[in-house]
Amino acid sequence: MKKKDVINYINVFLFLLPALALFVGILIAPIMKSLYYSFFKWNGMGAMEFIGLKNYTELFTSKAIGFWKALGNACFLAALSVFIQLPISLGFALVLGRGIKGERPFLSIYFMPVLISTVVIGQLWLKIYNPDYGLLNSALWKLGLDSLAHTWLGDTKTALLAVFIPTLWQYVGYHMLLMYAGVKGVSPDIREAARIDGANESQVNRYIVIPVIKPILKVSVIFAVTGSLKSFDLIYVLTNGGPLHATEVPSTVMIEMLFQRNRYGMGSAIAVMMIILCFAFALLISWAFKERDIYGKK
Repeated sequence: MKKKDVINYINVFLFLLPALALFVGILIAPIMKSLYYSFFKWNGMGAMEFIGLKNYTELFTSKAIGFWKALGNACFLAALSVFIQLPISLGFALVLGRGIKGERPFLSIYFMPVLISTVVIGQLWLKIYNPDYGLLNSALWKLGLDSLAHTWLGDTKTALLAVFIPTLWQYVGYHMLLMYAGVKGVSPDIREAARIDGANESQVNRYIVIPVIKPILKVSVIFAVTGSLKSFDLIYVLTNGGPLHATEVPSTVMIEMLFQRNRYGMGSAIAVMMIILCFAFALLISWAFKERDIYGKK
């Protein structure tokens, strides 16, 4: 190897070193530390007792922890995000991508909730859902629909769906902007050629635009699913996992184990499982979006 090449490699390494140090210190090191703690019984202060995989065994077998219910709630939120939130975002992106009047102001309006703190959004929707003076019940009373007025966050049947609505409102603009960028990247010549061949707008979107933006759709699905699996702040503000654990998700169970029960080993085990699940779902979604020919080969 030439001396010049060695110097170039050293320079590249030195330039990458700060980013690598941050990556290891902020991401890799905490993950490895959590994995280490998950094999111990520890209250955060006293001596650590090695117990092997007992935390993981208890996590999946004990009903007192409620991990399966929390995971089911997270998967339900992920399904709502994929089948309700993303189609709405795609619809907005397709409409705005056609170049309608007021396109830029609409983009700003739809994206604005993403810029607001999730804690602020939680407080806002707490006021909307308030059973006594909330905007939602007040509107129902004004319309003469008193029978539909409800304690939305206090009922186990409606709490989880009520938690999803603010998530939908906050992030529909985020996914819309990602898809909008892809839609605007489709060549106008291809659209025009399809229209000359007799395709209407819906056919252009279905057979040309959507296949072209498939990689962006994959990213949006991954973000929606993994975001639901690790959701915490909005649920913590609105319900703190209640009522009767109806809106419990893995992150709220983890916080309960860490800071209320002082079970740092179990909390670390939940953190490790959340990381594994997020990576597993990301890989599964990436595999599902891969193109295959008629023989099933990649």
